[in-house]
Amino acid sequence: MLLDQVTKYLAMTQLDPGASVPILGGLLCLTLTRNPGGAFGLFQAWTQLLVIIAIIVVVGMLLLVRRKANMSRILTVSIGLELGGAVGNLIDRIRFRYVVDFIDLRVWPVFNIADIAITIGLFLLAYYVFVNEPHGRPADNSIREESESRV
Repeated sequence: MLLDQVTKYLAMTQLDPGASVPILGGLLCLTLTRNPGGAFGLFQAWTQLLVIIAIIVVVGMLLLVRRKANMSRILTVSIGLELGGAVGNLIDRIRFRYVVDFIDLRVWPVFNIADIAITIGLFLLAYYVFVNEPHGRPADNSIREESESRV
């Protein structure tokens, strides 16, 4: 979250809105944009709703972390990345009413460090669910086992 906010500050103070600065031989550009919408610029008129949804998601993740004491390392990292990214973009939405984006690959919508954290966190979560969790069964079988022992 700190890296996200620092890089957004640098982008806002060093880049002109809409102007692109090519780096890495043009493979990557720095382009300052203001995104009042969600991912890929969707829902641009719904900034307030996006703030409410982000707050619900952040609180939900915090409650999950608090409730589940013995999480695997990959799940802990996943939730940490998603939480940090969500909070980073939420700070922008509350402060500016838009999210500051500046990383431009030219073949993808402009994004930021928080978006990278959220994306990596989601990939780690998907990996955790599909590799570590048994398919078709809940991860915690203690409830089912307890009810079966009563029968």
